[in-house]
Amino acid sequence: MTITAASGLEPCVLVIFGATGDLTRRKLYPALASLASQGRLPDSFAVVAVGRREKTDEIVREEAKDAAVDQGNEIDTRTSALFGRLHYLQMDFDDAGAYPRLRDFLTKLDTVYHTRRNRIFFLAVAPQYFGTIAGHLYRQGMATNRGAWQRVVVEKPFGRNLPTARQLNERLTQAFSEKLVYRIDHYLGKEMLQNLMVIRFANTLFEPLWNSRYIEEVQISVSETVGVEGRGAYYEEAGALRDMVQNHMLQLLTLTAMEPPVALDADSIRDEKVKVLRSLRPLGTQDIESQVVRGQYGSGAIDGRALVGYRQEDRVNPESNTETYVALRLHIDNFRWSGVPFYLRTGKRLPVRSAEIIVRFREQPGVLYFGQKHHMLGPNLLVIKIQPEEGIFLQFNAKQPGTQSTIVPVKMDYCQNCHAGINSPEAYERLLADVMRGDSTLFTRWDEVEYAWHFVDQIASLWEKTGAGVELYPAGDWGPVAADRLLARHGHRWLLPFQCLLGERPEDEGLSDC
Repeated sequence: MTITAASGLEPCVLVIFGATGDLTRRKLYPALASLASQGRLPDSFAVVAVGRREKTDEIVREEAKDAAVDQGNEIDTRTSALFGRLHYLQMDFDDAGAYPRLRDFLTKLDTVYHTRRNRIFFLAVAPQYFGTIAGHLYRQGMATNRGAWQRVVVEKPFGRNLPTARQLNERLTQAFSEKLVYRIDHYLGKEMLQNLMVIRFANTLFEPLWNSRYIEEVQISVSETVGVEGRGAYYEEAGALRDMVQNHMLQLLTLTAMEPPVALDADSIRDEKVKVLRSLRPLGTQDIESQVVRGQYGSGAIDGRALVGYRQEDRVNPESNTETYVALRLHIDNFRWSGVPFYLRTGKRLPVRSAEIIVRFREQPGVLYFGQKHHMLGPNLLVIKIQPEEGIFLQFNAKQPGTQSTIVPVKMDYCQNCHAGINSPEAYERLLADVMRGDSTLFTRWDEVEYAWHFVDQIASLWEKTGAGVELYPAGDWGPVAADRLLARHGHRWLLPFQCLLGERPEDEGLSDC
């Protein structure tokens, strides 16, 4: 059985290190199954799962099928053909003697599947193994990129701070050049984040207004209802600042604030994102209390379910000062955004799961409708909904039907994934397909990582220098009280997620209890 492929994809072997882990089961196998079902894999293609556990090809193939079915995939002839080309190799990542065996096995598969020595090495392992694996691959001639291509994909976290990220990058790029390193931030694979550039740059309705003259504030929120979910040891090392702000949140910021790129190629887009990070106003000691909020969830309840606090989670220090919530007030010091505050917040154990960007436009001069009691004018809002719904929500003012001249906020809502027959691809589907095409647009370049760590390290250093503690908030609340004060002192307040906005009264200015 052959796998019908999308045209233009070169033959290759995908090698997954850490194939017995959670990421492979929940994301990679289902993504591959979906790509196969849609005919979006090369005709000459195979997968090698590499792990430490003792397993057979047959066991791993069944596990992969079960993982795909668990995520809603159907096993058709194409996916069956894919999993028939899935092979398992047991090896220890630290064992230098195992890599010649891997090299010989891949050479054999090149002959069987005609994959021309093109390879993707997906490192679904802890970051401390990135350099080790890359070094062994290079020394065994599996990363020479002579007469064929070899690419490496790495997951976050990419280091714990700027010095460790630099060390990690140095070891990786000794084996693979920068253009062959694909650093995944799965948020960049989300459909609406890619649509954000189209919304901005393909619509006269928005791009001419996308500046400090017309925009009052921008809020970027990623809220999670889950806690640390058994990852207490990891979270104790990372915290929300390193786990979310350094990558996901700053990526959302750069895509929202970037200038129009000169072209739509990877480097042109990433050049503009880097400019945003370089333009972030540095934070000093005097700013750490007025512009940064550090919180941690305590016990509480969500949907009537009692929940323990972070300090009671497994493998968490009972006196932990690790943050599970961060809110920031940032400024981008360039011509477009001068004076516009960007409010970022992310937290665990919040009331709803949501990720979105809210743009609040400035009010009109108060000479006609503003200030009159029978006009309850709401703000003009543009909401980019990233998850769980994908789409755009626009709020503007119009006359209420009736004999009185009453003006009320009205809403236009476009939901991309609400209708039958519309199935946005999962982030890993798109990202894997892009790696096969050699398109690095949706992957972070080293200088993006470097500038993001530089900014985040400032905050971490100031927290340590000032001895900043965490403010507790009950699980199921919207975070610490200090986060509300962060905006209130500037005459702003948090705009709740889209699913909460739908129920607001006009006089609430887009706010309501969710």
